[in-house]
Amino acid sequence: MKDDQTSIIQETIGMGTWHMGDEPVKEQAEIEALKVGIDGGLIVIDTAEMYGEGAAETLVGKAIAGYTRSDLYLISKVYPWHASTTELPQALDRSLERLGTDYVDLYLLHWPGDIPLAETVAAMEAAKAAGKIRNWGVSNFDVSQMQALMQVSDGSHCAANQVLYNLGARGIEYDLIPWLQEADIPLIAYSPIAQGDSRGNHFRNDPLLKSMAEQKGISVFQLLLAWTIRNGQTLAIPQTSDAQHMIQNIEAKQIRFSAAELEQIDARFLPPTKKQPLEVI
Repeated sequence: MKDDQTSIIQETIGMGTWHMGDEPVKEQAEIEALKVGIDGGLIVIDTAEMYGEGAAETLVGKAIAGYTRSDLYLISKVYPWHASTTELPQALDRSLERLGTDYVDLYLLHWPGDIPLAETVAAMEAAKAAGKIRNWGVSNFDVSQMQALMQVSDGSHCAANQVLYNLGARGIEYDLIPWLQEADIPLIAYSPIAQGDSRGNHFRNDPLLKSMAEQKGISVFQLLLAWTIRNGQTLAIPQTSDAQHMIQNIEAKQIRFSAAELEQIDARFLPPTKKQPLEVI
């Protein structure tokens, strides 16, 4: 793995922050949830300049203010239209100011855009050389886009790819996950329990998942989260603004499946048998 990226996979569950910081009335609860997560061992916090146009980064900055920075792993993302050699340094500085830190551990291109990958990679490498980021990666990149990235000078320095992955969005298992594993590039799964997605309610009421969760003494959403990280090679970043839900996320790290249970899940929620378009939300 690239540089210190081994720590990402060792930390199989982190904390997402999409939609956090949007409503001032919820700020204290959201900060408390993040602190409960950190205190419970969830050191990876994922955010982006897009989330609330910086509001989520500001919230994260408030939540981490009392912690030792080196004990945390911060991920942020840059808009595609800010990913040029002139705009990226400015966008990064704004993110760092909102976060209240002088570096992020991982800086991602939020999704493919019109700025040439070679220029974005050069900007990322310059930020890395300046000590403002420790590593850089991408988000919402399919196999063909990853292959194109590898053809760019220093493109192989890509340290992670963050994509949609949950029990209802398994398309990447056909080709992207094997490709990333072969390239030794970590996978970060967003929306790992289909939060913010109609499928989340479908799963909650599914007879098989309900029965399996009851047998394990856990919630269906804990089951879904544990399934996403079942191979120990994925970092999931569920989002919650509730401290109790955060505790449940932490507990999901300990959930294990038998081969028979995984077969049952596969029989009901079929893995892909052919290439599928990359799903995004």
